[in-house]
Amino acid sequence: MEYLALVFDFIIHVDRYLNQFVAAYGNWIYALLFLIIFVETGLVVMPFLPGDSLLFIVGAMCGTGLLELPVAMSLMTLAAIAGNQTNYTIGRFFGPKVFQWEDSRFFNKRAFNQAHEFYERWGGITIVIARFMPFVRTFAPFVAGVAQMTRRKFTLYDVSGGLLWVVGVMSMGYAFGNVPWVQRNLEKIIWALIGIPGLIAIFGAWKARRRAPA
Repeated sequence: MEYLALVFDFIIHVDRYLNQFVAAYGNWIYALLFLIIFVETGLVVMPFLPGDSLLFIVGAMCGTGLLELPVAMSLMTLAAIAGNQTNYTIGRFFGPKVFQWEDSRFFNKRAFNQAHEFYERWGGITIVIARFMPFVRTFAPFVAGVAQMTRRKFTLYDVSGGLLWVVGVMSMGYAFGNVPWVQRNLEKIIWALIGIPGLIAIFGAWKARRRAPA
């Protein structure tokens, strides 16, 4: 419980923790930022790390000169792309190995073929949109790997989505993160960055579930 409380506090007060880390360890902050983004996007068991809010806060820190924008943006983009590639590879490697029989308790050939067809047709836009949705962005590349989406197509949208996500959110933080109103309401903004995309994802899943019987 103490570990969960610490993680939750880090997510909500990520700006405070990053400032403390910079004061204590200097340029090692770049390694930490790379690791957080890589783990959130690359390990399906770590979907709760603060991707969006982290990018926004780092952009704001670059705006004050505390961090170098080109360095932070380049490393975090690389981490986002490499993380998705790792997650996809895990799904592609382990997914079919779990499904040992054509039709069993764990595997349905028809459902697998449908998932593969979906990711070949709509997987690209799914990978890009998922970048902006907490939890979803962690599972989307893994599912793409399980569904055997072709590596070439996945990589194209992985790179474009990663660039759009990191550069877009960091640029917002750089431009607006140090505005007095934003600073006063930073905690609410962090909640919004976590909550709004999450609610959209839940609503989408609910609608898909309702449509499923039809």
